[in-house]
Amino acid sequence: MTFPRLFLLLALLGLGVFPTCGATPFAAEAGTARQQLQNTVLPYWYDTAIDWDRGGYALCDDARKGRCVPDEKQIVTQARMVWGFSLAHRQGLSVGGRDYLKAAAHGVKFLRERFLDREYGGYFWSVNRDGSPRDLRKRLYGEAFVIYALVEYYRASGDPEALKEAQALFRVIQERAHDPVHRGWNEHFERNWTPLPAKDPQAIVEVAGFKSANTHLHLMEAFAELFAETQDPAVKAALEESLKLNQDYFYPLDPARSAFHFQPDWKPVSDPASAGLSYGHNVEFAWLMLRAEEVLGRPQSWPHFHRHVEHAIRLGADAERGGVYNRGRGNEPATDRDKVWWVQSEMLAALSYGLRDRPEDPSYRENLTRLLTWIQQHQTDPKSGIWLDTVTETGAPKASGLAHNWKANYHDVRALVIFEQQFGKR
Repeated sequence: MTFPRLFLLLALLGLGVFPTCGATPFAAEAGTARQQLQNTVLPYWYDTAIDWDRGGYALCDDARKGRCVPDEKQIVTQARMVWGFSLAHRQGLSVGGRDYLKAAAHGVKFLRERFLDREYGGYFWSVNRDGSPRDLRKRLYGEAFVIYALVEYYRASGDPEALKEAQALFRVIQERAHDPVHRGWNEHFERNWTPLPAKDPQAIVEVAGFKSANTHLHLMEAFAELFAETQDPAVKAALEESLKLNQDYFYPLDPARSAFHFQPDWKPVSDPASAGLSYGHNVEFAWLMLRAEEVLGRPQSWPHFHRHVEHAIRLGADAERGGVYNRGRGNEPATDRDKVWWVQSEMLAALSYGLRDRPEDPSYRENLTRLLTWIQQHQTDPKSGIWLDTVTETGAPKASGLAHNWKANYHDVRALVIFEQQFGKR
């Protein structure tokens, strides 16, 4: 089914024109999502991003300006690409002679040879295009994605060394970055794990000296997958700690109280730059929380989940056009009404999860229909089929990047896989 036919179908379903006849809601759309992953999305990343000559992945592509040559390869990008290709292999998405396991192994080799710090432990932040050292600092946000990638590569390849490397990195993080007094993790370090000074401009991700929702969310994400494969009691304890901190501080039961940063001792941060909340992070937390609880064998916190998704729908979803705004404050209307690709991705994943618990929820179904329509009509580059970085509230391209250091085959690929798994025919 072509995209125009798919979204005509979505529109008709949203208007109630077609009877369901007992068919699974969104089954046709899920089938198309799989086709897009197989025929458009993953081939794009395989054909454009793998640097077979210099190692790893080189991401620099813009729908308006065309492709360019990046001068830097960052750990977050490299790890996310390994994760995405590993997942693609496990999902059986390879077509046209593209070997996604080979693509993932290529990235793992680069991580081992160019990013792994064999003296102090952990992984460097970035290297130059040729793999020579560039920024040797350690930022916990990036370290978390290395664990996430190595676990997924282990699942795809069966390589026991990958899982051992993920476990070794976990131990380094616990030794060097965990705060045994106040709980949680410190986030920004020099190469030798000396903490960066508070508000040091070299932080790059979040704010040096603060504990951030962003990093703690992705630590929880990584710990969940590592524990799922190892059943290591130490990893379990870290997962439980990160889950509780996220639930209590960063993404509490009242979504309006969500926070970007806290002081190391969990006192509030008064800096206005830290005020507000991210709809994308809130709903990403919601479904990753359920995944963490699943791995831990606990009852899942569906009321907590629904509060965050409903809050994001009420204040962050565009009821007229579809799509989700970027940021807001408390229970006020959205303050940043741009629509960013990864925010759409996380809402797609969250609504797919939400309809597991509330399969007949009209709000979830209508918002999912509008979101799918928005993504195709405004968020997707018609030439490449890849989602644009950022568009305005009305759909005008604002940042037309297709691939760069912060945009790899992670958010959208994962969301499409979750959507297809939830609604696809089995």
